[in-house]
Amino acid sequence: MSSIFKNFYEDSILAKRKIERKEDIRGPYFRDQTAIIHSMGFRRLKNKTQVFFSPENDHICTRIEHSLHVSTISTVICKALGLNYELAQAIALGHDLGHAPFGHAGEEIISDLAKKHGNNEYKFYHEIQSLRVVDKLENDGKGLNLTFAVRDGIISHCGEKFEKCIEPARELRELEEIKDKSKYPITYEGCVVRMADKISYLGRDIEDALKAKIIAEDDIPKSIIENLGEKNGEIIDTFVNDFINCSIKEEKPCFSEEIYRLMIELKEFNYEKIYKNKKLQDYKVKARKVIEIIFEHLLKEFQNNGWNLKKYNDKLIPLNVRFGNYLKRREKLYRNEGTSALQIVIDYISGMTDSYALKCAQEIVFPKPISFD
Repeated sequence: MSSIFKNFYEDSILAKRKIERKEDIRGPYFRDQTAIIHSMGFRRLKNKTQVFFSPENDHICTRIEHSLHVSTISTVICKALGLNYELAQAIALGHDLGHAPFGHAGEEIISDLAKKHGNNEYKFYHEIQSLRVVDKLENDGKGLNLTFAVRDGIISHCGEKFEKCIEPARELRELEEIKDKSKYPITYEGCVVRMADKISYLGRDIEDALKAKIIAEDDIPKSIIENLGEKNGEIIDTFVNDFINCSIKEEKPCFSEEIYRLMIELKEFNYEKIYKNKKLQDYKVKARKVIEIIFEHLLKEFQNNGWNLKKYNDKLIPLNVRFGNYLKRREKLYRNEGTSALQIVIDYISGMTDSYALKCAQEIVFPKPISFD
């Protein structure tokens, strides 16, 4: 299918890898998808918070389900607009690999702890950490060697900024030098993923909040129900169809004025009634305690033991052994990079699932009894 949208840069640039390799039958972007799906970071997403911390209900959305939603929504839009949906799928599947445990609360807590320990300029952005994961931390410190377009889409996917229209950036940039969320993707496919990210969670978060009894159906504004839909599937369908039709009409990726206004209304409802809800804020306090315990413990361990890896073999706290093994597998990366103790601890904690973080905190607070056998 021909497209009214053509990326400014050719595939020779977009499909370029840091380490050149001969492509196979899969093509560059489908190959990236397989690399992401097989990664440890992707597998962990099934136990990472989307909105509700460490849910025991199997029907509450987790980070892996959110990533799959973003992928399918992006695919539909790209097919309708004649874009490369394999590229969009790869960006969508990898966009949240750097998310910390306990969702956006985890991001905030890690930022606070970094500042507490002297790095006053540091702020944890999962977009930047996601690029760090695919470029460096995965594959025991070797990275996944993804294409430039996928890496660019991952670091610039920002799902918290709500635009009516979006167009690709024109300037090529060194992705590792990006330190905030101000950059836009350089591909139309990346722009689609950025919009699909928002489409995927606005309705789903309402659905989960109803299950968790954080809100009641009567709380949802009538304008949302009447114009967007009652269920998540209906809301997604309304957003997707409007985005496709308006993008074709305006010849740039965008929503109509009416649907965009409703999107902002829905976003404001979610922030006020769900994300700022007392129950979630209470869990955030607990999440802070968990991450603080692990952060302080691991930072002290590394400051005391450094690269003397034998010293991490402390059977009383199994976390120390696992952390030592983690360091061993990435020693070459960290030594070559000259990585600070603070960044190493941030890397390790941000890779944790909710359940693993809870387990680690428990091991620190309640170490194994001393054996006299």
